[in-house]
Amino acid sequence: MKNVVFIPNINLGDGRNAPYEYSIKSWKAWCDKNGCELFVLEDLLYPVEYMKITWQRYYLFEIMEANEIEYDQILMADADTIIHPDCPNFFEETDGKYCGVVNDGDYEWVLRSIEGFGDDLFDKKRIKTFNYINGGFQIVSKKHRKFFDAMRKYYDTYSSEIANSIEKNKCGTDQTILNFMLHKENVDVKYLHSKYNLQDLYRKNLIMIDNISQHWMNDTLYFLDAGWIYHFNAIPPNPMQRDASYWIKRTYEELFDV
Repeated sequence: MKNVVFIPNINLGDGRNAPYEYSIKSWKAWCDKNGCELFVLEDLLYPVEYMKITWQRYYLFEIMEANEIEYDQILMADADTIIHPDCPNFFEETDGKYCGVVNDGDYEWVLRSIEGFGDDLFDKKRIKTFNYINGGFQIVSKKHRKFFDAMRKYYDTYSSEIANSIEKNKCGTDQTILNFMLHKENVDVKYLHSKYNLQDLYRKNLIMIDNISQHWMNDTLYFLDAGWIYHFNAIPPNPMQRDASYWIKRTYEELFDV
């Protein structure tokens, strides 16, 4: 059975997903090279007014069954990523465990999220940032289906409270709840190296987003030598208008010599 890369890429009519075609192309090239299958989710399971797209990915196993896809392990990756064509096969590093990469980015956002969702939904409990994974790279297998069942049951039970907490805290949709649930359900998580989900490139001084004449940085893709999978999240508005779509397209074209 093949390993599968699963990417939600749903057009909501606002043009936001337009640059994700480059992400899909990069992942397709990597999958072909490594004997994996790429599956792109293009249709909503529920209206986004009821359930955000990020939550709908926890129907992963039902989606695989409905499409008659046999699999060993599955990576759920965000569509705002580009994978380097020479990236090693991370499926060989999982030890069969639930795998993710620690969220190494805006720690104020993470801590505020842990506090907000913890207070609202988890009896004021707290989890540690060094055990907190980014939701944009999760590797699972059939033995994790029970956990996904728990995630969906939690949403079905507390959908109103979750929606209210999302609106109140403005710190993501599922990621922090995922981390609380991993802890609550005692899931054995293996933390892979940051090279497999190199996040928050702006705060790592890996991208240039201003045109100051005396800038000490060169306008080059430094991050290509800092990891294998590049996650273009948390890029603030900037005078050069270099948002995620700009970096996704530019990175793809440089890596694949377009």
